[in-house]
Amino acid sequence: MIQRYRVLAIAAVVGLLGIAHPAWAGPPADQLQVQVNRVLKILEDPELKKESRIRDRRTAIRQVANDIFDFTEITRRSLGRHWQARTPQEQEEFVGLFGGLLEQSYISKIETYSGEKIAFLGDSTDGDVAVVRTRVISKQGTEIPIDYRMRGANGRWLAYDVSIEGISLIGNYRTQFDRVIQKSSYQELAKALRAKQDERLAADGGRRDRRPDAPAVEAPDAARSRRTQAP
Repeated sequence: MIQRYRVLAIAAVVGLLGIAHPAWAGPPADQLQVQVNRVLKILEDPELKKESRIRDRRTAIRQVANDIFDFTEITRRSLGRHWQARTPQEQEEFVGLFGGLLEQSYISKIETYSGEKIAFLGDSTDGDVAVVRTRVISKQGTEIPIDYRMRGANGRWLAYDVSIEGISLIGNYRTQFDRVIQKSSYQELAKALRAKQDERLAADGGRRDRRPDAPAVEAPDAARSRRTQAP
């Protein structure tokens, strides 16, 4: 049961959703909390729970991901030293592939939400960077700590990394990506993500109900396993 709540905590990282852009104002914790409140309202909306509204619900999830996460920065940091070696075209494609991976991997998990609470413990800011501390609390009282690392620009704060129980999303993927590139090549890594994209489209009957610049692919099993089974 505890593992399920860890999965929900991970899902909350990428599954925060909203319908329209909010007014970008206030400290990072406040901006994030506005989005979380939208998540809860959407997930608890009886209309959006209907089978016929699945696409609407998932479209909303994908839309807000762009409002909360800086996918370009997440991708750049996850590729680490390999980012600069990529051409602008390769960088743009990989941002789309990786952004889709993050979105699609957990969209089904967030849909299992059943009343868990999210507590905001405050934030610490240093110039244009900040850390927002939160906890996901189950009905049984299990607490999962989640820290959002964010960057600010023009009053808007976007997350570029998330740590769940001390495990960094970026650090996790950087290790995986570096291993694949060192063992084979960047081209093989991108090829694997494209294959995941094709699998997803085939399962959806070719439907492209995702943000157009981020193909939907699944996260590597190793990454999912390490985060869902963190002690």
